[in-house]
Amino acid sequence: MKNLVITIARYYGSGGRTIGQMLAKDLGINYYDKEILKLASEDSGINEAMFAKADEKLKGSQLFRIMRKQYHGEVIPPESRDFLSNQNLFNYQAKVIQELAEEESCIIIGRCADYILRDKENMMSVFVYASPAYCLQQAKLRGANGGRTTMKYVDDVNKYRADYIKYYTGRDWNDVRNYDLCINSGKVGFEGTMQAIKDYIKIRFPEYENPNL
Repeated sequence: MKNLVITIARYYGSGGRTIGQMLAKDLGINYYDKEILKLASEDSGINEAMFAKADEKLKGSQLFRIMRKQYHGEVIPPESRDFLSNQNLFNYQAKVIQELAEEESCIIIGRCADYILRDKENMMSVFVYASPAYCLQQAKLRGANGGRTTMKYVDDVNKYRADYIKYYTGRDWNDVRNYDLCINSGKVGFEGTMQAIKDYIKIRFPEYENPNL
């Protein structure tokens, strides 16, 4: 196996993003987070800012919590009046994620990548979590939210992420059955979480060719 894609979903403050960056550097592979928006913009011709604005609009929408726009894999053509819809902006991100999984080994943070790639044999999904107190502590240490992070803010971000997953995939974000590996970073630390992921790779994907494992 030449390509392995590791998707990481994470509680706010659990260090999932930092762990993903550490792991990407350690394995010598690419890391994708907001870079997906830039790639989707280049692919679609839609201004990159519109992808970020779409997420912001969903945060304030009551329909977001009621309706479902489950992803089915197709992009909407430019001639359609729905070309700039939130659904199509998500579809283009999903298209980029699918293409990356075919082309290279990489780590993808969030963006429903575990669901989008659920049928790929070269994908492993990780969920990083920790206690609310630990997440709040880590968020404060890193100056998140301009240094004004509160427990309510942590809870609100996690609620939004859960709603986002439900809206586009129909899945329960907290359901451990949706992931290959769930790790409490508050118990083993960032380095320990990274090592646990590497150990899992060696057991499940012994054919994966990476000299840094």
